[in-house]
Amino acid sequence: MKNLAILGSTGSIGTQTLDVVRSHPELFHVSVLAANRSVDLFAKQVDEFRPELAVLSDETAYAELKERLAGKVQGTTLAGGRQAFIDAAAIDDVDIVVTSMMGFAGLEPTMKALDAKKDIALANKETLVVAGELVTKRAKEQGVKILPVDSEHCAFFQCLQGERLDKIEKLLLTCSGGPFRGKQRADLEGATVSEVLAHPTWNMGKKITVDSASLVNKGLEVIEAKWLYGVDYDQIQVVVHPQSIVHSMVQFIDGAVIAQLGAPDMKLPIQYALTFPERQPSQFPRLDFWQMHDLTFDKPDTETFKGLAFAYEAGKMGGTMPCTFNAANEVAVAAFLAGRIHFLDIYDIIEQTMMKRECTLAPTLDELFEEDRWARAYAADLLNGKGR
Repeated sequence: MKNLAILGSTGSIGTQTLDVVRSHPELFHVSVLAANRSVDLFAKQVDEFRPELAVLSDETAYAELKERLAGKVQGTTLAGGRQAFIDAAAIDDVDIVVTSMMGFAGLEPTMKALDAKKDIALANKETLVVAGELVTKRAKEQGVKILPVDSEHCAFFQCLQGERLDKIEKLLLTCSGGPFRGKQRADLEGATVSEVLAHPTWNMGKKITVDSASLVNKGLEVIEAKWLYGVDYDQIQVVVHPQSIVHSMVQFIDGAVIAQLGAPDMKLPIQYALTFPERQPSQFPRLDFWQMHDLTFDKPDTETFKGLAFAYEAGKMGGTMPCTFNAANEVAVAAFLAGRIHFLDIYDIIEQTMMKRECTLAPTLDELFEEDRWARAYAADLLNGKGR
């Protein structure tokens, strides 16, 4: 029985993690549930799983939750506020912390969990994007595992079992291409929020779906791969694979390529991360190879979808630049979802923010927090000139 802390339990990955728990009640106990402000769903989760600790980081939402659950969930301590959310990552009896919250906000609780010697089931890719060197160093010092939950990185992880990292020639990172695959820049000028969110193969949260459409998400995964597997950026090749069946591949120095295939269902990589090094049975969809007639691969269009190119640039510069890139994107995506800017303006905001800032190499954690604050403020100022 593994005790879990699920940070971001009301989001897409968090809810699917709970689906995995439901499928294997003999393997998992939910010790901690933590989310931001989704009171209705969170209250139902607390009532069903009865964790020892339940936290909402939004103070107003916490007050509502406390009133709603008063006297109804014996044995569960309720807590509220940002610090309570961070502290939840270090509860004594937890074995694995599932970091499924979105964005830069995942960095601090992840570091807290590492300091407490907790294994991490990592769905919060931004943590490694902005602080990959610090995070991987801390994990090594503490002797804990970072188990990737992203389907692509879980694929690499599976392909590399029994292999040496120094035998990797290339990581082949697959990409669905999103809803606008094959489109040109002119086709995207009037792209609506609903069109951007219409991902052809994956059902994800809004922010990550926008990132998928812009290829920023694939860029974040490139930077994440660099830190998870210790490769150089010229060893990471993005391959457009619209069927989303091959989740990623590893090419070795002898030319052999090992691929991990599966139906596009996030519960499979979640379960693998939680049960590693064992495999457990599941009811997840199976591939029918008699019905699969085409698996196609292509080169990404980085002229139209600039997010991927910006990520490579930020990653190669290193230091604080990936943090700058990520913060500008988070601000721009929020503005797009709110109807304040056009889809293509996301690229302009990222590019202008990156161009404005000099890179600080080997930053401390405090310097990364300062860089995030600066980049968000600068990107917010740029919005004033981009508003509809």
